[in-house]
Amino acid sequence: MITGRTRIIAHLGYPTEAFKAPMIYNPWFEAKGIPAVVVPMGVRPDDYPDVFRALFRVSNMHGALVTMPHKATTIGLVDELSTAARIAGACNAVLRRADGSLLGDMFDGTGFVRGMERKGQRIAGAAALVVGCGGVGSAIAASLAAAGLERLGLFDATPAVADALRERLRAHYRALRVTVGSNDPAGWEIVINATPLGMKPGDPLAVDPSRIAGSTFVGEVVMTEEFTPLLRAARALGCPVQVGTDMLFEMIPPYLEFFGFDTATPDQLRHVARLDDRSAPATPAFRPRC
Repeated sequence: MITGRTRIIAHLGYPTEAFKAPMIYNPWFEAKGIPAVVVPMGVRPDDYPDVFRALFRVSNMHGALVTMPHKATTIGLVDELSTAARIAGACNAVLRRADGSLLGDMFDGTGFVRGMERKGQRIAGAAALVVGCGGVGSAIAASLAAAGLERLGLFDATPAVADALRERLRAHYRALRVTVGSNDPAGWEIVINATPLGMKPGDPLAVDPSRIAGSTFVGEVVMTEEFTPLLRAARALGCPVQVGTDMLFEMIPPYLEFFGFDTATPDQLRHVARLDDRSAPATPAFRPRC
């Protein structure tokens, strides 16, 4: 039930059709009796700064979840940034504090790394390739570095984007060995697709799967399909994999804490999630089709 006491969390991005967060947060809020609601809002890039500022003039606007293509723009619209957001050069969470100021943070990387660790993947001392150095890729790279990664490869279709991320990482993690310019997955223990490739039928693969070793951990951020073509190819090789929504479920507990709500475990969130768009909640063993 939405009432005059309901706190609004805007889910900002464009387009909205692939948004999954409302179907996880809102059932959780309902189950726990939390007076809050996540509302998808499609905002085109040219309109985003004006819309963002206007939304936070609404008295019961509690905060925002921010997704593509607005994560980088948001860092210039808030009053304060967390260290993670500064390193990533992007922001995917905004909290309006009691004094009206806006705090920006970044949880994509936290969620992705927590998912890997829950699956038993070693990160400290390992070597990882991140393909795509936008908001989500930058956040994942920063969290991998914070977890003790030894060697990191960065690739982006726009080389300057990868170069800029390398410099931001070097400023905070001087022992981390960072290379840029190649998306060849051979020789890496961890390979992560942090690009939108895989969202649409016929997209090219982010990396050549024939160059992936069977022991490589392959992770994906695309959520429109649970097992993307890249992950299907990786599974055929025997690789351990991580689907896009694993990151989503793992990042929601720290999100809830950031917004000042009771936290949850990923299993609890999966139990109430309604990712299949039906009214019945999923069972604990449910693997979402994204």
